[in-house]
Amino acid sequence: MSTTHLRETNAMTFTAAKADYDKHGFVILRQFLNSEELAELRENLERYIRDVVPGLPDADAFYQDRARPETLKQMQRMGCDEYFLNYAQHPKWHALAEALVGEPVICDQPEWFNKPPGTNHVTPPHQDNFYFCLKPSNVVTIWLALDATDAENGCLRYVDGSHLQGYRTHAKSKILGFSQGIVDYRPDDFTREVPVPLQPGDAVAHHGMTIHRADANMSSTRHRRSFALVLKGQSCTRDEAAYERYMQSAQAQHQEFGLVQKP
Repeated sequence: MSTTHLRETNAMTFTAAKADYDKHGFVILRQFLNSEELAELRENLERYIRDVVPGLPDADAFYQDRARPETLKQMQRMGCDEYFLNYAQHPKWHALAEALVGEPVICDQPEWFNKPPGTNHVTPPHQDNFYFCLKPSNVVTIWLALDATDAENGCLRYVDGSHLQGYRTHAKSKILGFSQGIVDYRPDDFTREVPVPLQPGDAVAHHGMTIHRADANMSSTRHRRSFALVLKGQSCTRDEAAYERYMQSAQAQHQEFGLVQKP
């Protein structure tokens, strides 16, 4: 099947997801990757962790405890690897993003997240575009489950419709990898939360303004690994002053955790 045909087929399929995305701020796509596609991605993630991560600066691969490699919790700027540089242009991911944001998209570098078992850390409530600083906020994060995710090991939780209500107040967070979090998370936010359990290969796509968070992984044996691409509409421009403030905050957090910065 040609790449062009694949994009057209996926765009037709994914168009049906846009109504939920526009209304709720997120949409679930069951078996977004088939078994072969998922196996290839997992194989290359294992290779990257084995061969590339040991040579990365601390700020590109976060550990809960660097002395314990099994506690690797986040990888970013994965475009240093040829496979992942090319993967950021994957036609299926682009077709979904373009259907949701309604225009051609540009992809940022891939990211990987984990909540290792026995590492009791939460993901604070936040809005991705508070980090991205894009205007308009026409940006989508596609988050792919690599493990089964549920309430026990910290599935994502979205505040339904929150992408339509503007920015919330963020402030400094003490959670590595999330330098800012929402400080006024209210009872009605918890009431409107929608937990999103997923199986490997399932994906959830959320708007850049959608409030989301995740509990800690309370399992003693199960990881909660995921792979994500951020894709922004070509109409987006970045508020450079706001982004510089965010980057200074993130770098300050890295220094507080003793991470070596990228040259």
